[in-house]
Amino acid sequence: MHTTSRTNISSLRSLLLLLCAVPAAAALKFLAPEHHTAIFAASAIAILPLAGYIGRATEILAARLGGGLGGLLNATFGNAAELIIGGLALRRGLTDLVKASLTGSIIGNVLLVFGLCAFVGGIKHPVQRFNRTAAGLGTTMLLLSAIGLTVPAVFHFLARTSGSAADLTLDTEIAVVLLVTYVASLVFTLKTHRNLYASDRDEHSTERIGPALGMLVGATIGVAWMSELLVGSVAETAHALGMSELFIGVVIVAIVGNAAEHYTAVVMAARNQMDVAIGIAVGSSTQIALFVAPTLVFLSYLIAPAPMDLLFTVFELVAVGIAVLTITLIAHDGETHWMEGVQLLAVYVILALGFYFLPVRAFR
Repeated sequence: MHTTSRTNISSLRSLLLLLCAVPAAAALKFLAPEHHTAIFAASAIAILPLAGYIGRATEILAARLGGGLGGLLNATFGNAAELIIGGLALRRGLTDLVKASLTGSIIGNVLLVFGLCAFVGGIKHPVQRFNRTAAGLGTTMLLLSAIGLTVPAVFHFLARTSGSAADLTLDTEIAVVLLVTYVASLVFTLKTHRNLYASDRDEHSTERIGPALGMLVGATIGVAWMSELLVGSVAETAHALGMSELFIGVVIVAIVGNAAEHYTAVVMAARNQMDVAIGIAVGSSTQIALFVAPTLVFLSYLIAPAPMDLLFTVFELVAVGIAVLTITLIAHDGETHWMEGVQLLAVYVILALGFYFLPVRAFR
C-alpha cells in the first residue's frame, strides 16, 4: 500500500516537471512560429504529462464506476483531441489529412495500443483475462465500422464517380447510420446491459469522483491545445524528413491525437485491469469510426471549403480490415499474454512501413 502511494507521488512529481513543456510550446508558437521542429518537440513532450493526468483521473473513475464505464470515459475524453484536431484541419481544407488520421487512429488503437497493453501487462502477469462479452461486442462494432468505411469506396469503384452528389449523399446517409448505431451501443453499455461492464469496480475506493472529473476535463483541454500546436507544425517537420501526407496522418497525427488513451491503456494493463485497457483500445477505435468520423462529415458542411466524403484509399481500407481481423482473433478467448502483444505490434509496424514507402501516386 505504502509502496503504491510513494510510486503515485513520484509519478505525479515527474508529471509536474514535464508540464513545463506546456508554456514552452506556447511561447515558441507565439514568439518563434517559424521554428516548427522546436514547436513539434515541445508540444509532443507537453502531451505526455497531460496524458498522465488523464490516466490518473480515469484510474479513479474506473475504480468507482467500473472498467467498462471508465474505459468509455477515457475513450471519449481522449478522442476529444482527435475531434478538435479534425475540425481545425477541415477548416483549413486538409480533408485527406483528416481522413488519414481517422483510419490511423482505428489502426493504432487496436494494434499499437492494445499490442502494448498485452505486451507490458503480459510481462508482469503470465495470463491476463477480460470480459469476453464486452470484447466481442467491441470487435463486432469494429467490423461494422469497417463495412461503413468500405462501402463508399466500393460504390465509387463500381459507379465510376468521384465527388458527385450521389457520393456525398451516400456518405452522409452512411454517417447517419454509424452515428445512430453508436448511440444504440451507448444505450446497451450504460443502460440495458450495464451489468456486463461492471467488472473491476472497487467499492472501497475512497477517491472522490468530482476532483477526478475536473482533472480529466482540464487535462483533456490541455491535450487538445497542445495537439493543435503540434499538428500545426507536424507537416513542415515531417516534410523536411521526406514523409508523405498520408503517412503523417495515419501514423504521426493519429498517435499524437490519441496519446492520452495510449498512456492510460498501457498503465491499466500493467496493473492487470485489462477490462479498462481493452475498453479504451477497442472503444476508442469504435468511437472514431462511429462517432468522430460521422461528426466530422456533418461538421465539414459548416466549416470546410468542401464537404468531406468517406472515400478512403485502398491501402487504408486494407489496413483497417487487417486490424479488425487481427484484434478479433486475439480477443475472442477473453485472455491475452505478452506474445499476443508482440504479434499485434508486428502487424502495426508492417502496416506503418507500408504507409511510409507507399508512392504518392498510389494514394488514389
